Amino acid sequence: MTTQPTLGVHHIGLTVPDLDQARAFFCEVLGFGEVGGVPEYPAIFVSNGAVFLTLWRAADPLTARAFDRRANIGLHHLSLSVADDAALDALWAKLSVHPEIVIDAAPGPIVPGAATRHFLVFIPGGIRMEFATPFA
Repeated sequence: MTTQPTLGVHHIGLTVPDLDQARAFFCEVLGFGEVGGVPEYPAIFVSNGAVFLTLWRAADPLTARAFDRRANIGLHHLSLSVADDAALDALWAKLSVHPEIVIDAAPGPIVPGAATRHFLVFIPGGIRMEFATPFA
């Protein structure tokens, strides 16, 4: 029996301005599958088999304020792991030309001199995401 009270991340909930746009990004671009939802909330659930996300639509997307990672308390960014450098480079090639993606940081070491590489983008709807190779 474990002495740890938690076992890891169960799911991550993200508030988005547009569910269809978020669904398209996670399902069509990243290959997640839609695995449920709560239409009256409204929310959808997506998963890639390792990560489970709840995507909630903001109550009033037109007046919702974007998260400012330097001024607000809360999720700074969501980081997803990729298998290796080749996978990171392939994903970068796909996302760097996506018309709704804003580049935050191009591929490079996660910290100076590290073997672990990453890049950061703002996905459609404005959420900041990182994609990173495993820690070396």
